[in-house]
Amino acid sequence: MINKLKRKFLIIGTVSMFILMAVLVLIMNIVNYREVTSDADSVLDVLTQPNMPIFNEGAPPEKPEEITGFMPPGMSLEVPYESRFFDARVSEDGDILQYDLSRIVSVDNESAQKYIRAALESSHDRGFIDSFRYLKTADEKGTRILFLDCGRKLDSYRSFLWTSVIVGLIGCLAVFVAFIFAAGKVVAPIAESYEKQKRFISDAGHEIKTPLTIINANVDLLECDGEKEELTDIRTQTKRLTELTNNLVMLSKMEEAEHAFQKIEFPLSDLVSETVGSFRAPAASRGLDLEVSITPGITMNGSPDMIRQLVSVLLDNAVKYSPDGEKITAELSAQRKTVTFSVENASSEKLSGEDLDRVFDRFYRTDKSRNSETGGHGIGLSIAKAVTEAHGGSISAASKTGYDFCVTVCLPV
Repeated sequence: MINKLKRKFLIIGTVSMFILMAVLVLIMNIVNYREVTSDADSVLDVLTQPNMPIFNEGAPPEKPEEITGFMPPGMSLEVPYESRFFDARVSEDGDILQYDLSRIVSVDNESAQKYIRAALESSHDRGFIDSFRYLKTADEKGTRILFLDCGRKLDSYRSFLWTSVIVGLIGCLAVFVAFIFAAGKVVAPIAESYEKQKRFISDAGHEIKTPLTIINANVDLLECDGEKEELTDIRTQTKRLTELTNNLVMLSKMEEAEHAFQKIEFPLSDLVSETVGSFRAPAASRGLDLEVSITPGITMNGSPDMIRQLVSVLLDNAVKYSPDGEKITAELSAQRKTVTFSVENASSEKLSGEDLDRVFDRFYRTDKSRNSETGGHGIGLSIAKAVTEAHGGSISAASKTGYDFCVTVCLPV
C-alpha cells in the first residue's frame, strides 16, 4: 500500500508538472509565432501602401519624415529597405503578368512562379508558403501578391521552440528526480501510522485469541451440566468473534507480506469447481439457484489457498445477501493471459453508486442489505481485494439495475 502511495505521488506530481510545463511552452510558442506573423503582416501592409518610396524610381527620400505616413508606430524606418521580398502582378483570369525579383536573390523564376501559383490557389489573402509570408491585394490593374522572406525569423522561432521543449523536458526530469527523493519523506508519516495500525491489529488479534479460548473452554465445562440457550449464544458469539479476529490478523499479514507468498502453478478450474460445490448445499437450503459456468483446463501461477479463500468469500457473500429463491451466477473464463472470475447475485435493497465504490472498504455495509444479522463482518470483500491485488490482479463491483450485484476479478495467468 505504501509503495502504491509513493507511486501515485510520483505519477500525480510528475504528470502535473508535465502538464504545467507543456502549457507554458505552448503559450510561449503561440505568442512567439503570433509575433512573427504580426511583424511580417505589418511589413507587408507597409510595402503595399500606395506610392511607397522604395517602389518609386530614383533615390530614397532625403528626409525620414517623408515616409513616416507609411509606417506603423514602433516600426523602424529601415525595415522596408532591409526586407527581402518580391512581388507579382496577376490578371483577373489568373495569368501572371509580371514579377520583380530585384530585391531577393534566393528565388529564381521557376520558384517565383511556383509561389505565385500556390498563393493564387489559396483561399486566404494572407498566409505562409514555405518561409515566405504573402499578402494578396486587388486594385484596378488586377491582383498584386507580395512575398516577404521570413526565413530568419522562422528559424529563430523554430530554434526557440526546440529549446523550450528541451528545457521543459529537462525541467520535468529534474522535478521527477526531486519527487523520488521527496516521496519517501512525504509518505513517511503515513507509512509509520499505517505500520502501527497493522501491528496493533496483529498484536490485538493474538491477545484476543487467548480469552476467547478460555471462554470456549468454560462454556464446554458448563455444558457438562446441561445445554442451555445462554451458553449456546455465548458459543455462537465467541465463534463469530474468533472468525473476525482471524480474518483481521490474516488481512494484516497479507498486507505486510505484499507479494512475499510462495506461488505455484495449479489447476484453477478444478479449484473453483471444488469450492463452488461446497456452496451448493447452503444455497439450496435457501432455495437459491446456483448456476455455474467454468472453462475447463485453466491453470494459473499463485497461491491455491489464497485463491480458494477469494472464491469462497465471493460465493459466501452472494449466498448470504441474495433474497430467497433468487439465482446466483458464477463464471470462470480465460482470455489470452488473463483469467476472469465473476459472481453475480440479486439484491433485496437498491445499491447506490456510493455502495459500489465502498464495498471493498473494511466493515462497510449498506443500510439494510448488509447487516450483522446475516452473520457477516463486512470484511470479506476487503480480503478478496487484498488477495486479488497480492496476485497482481484487479477487482471491481458493478450493478446493472441497482437490484443486482456483480463482483468481477481479473487475474494474470
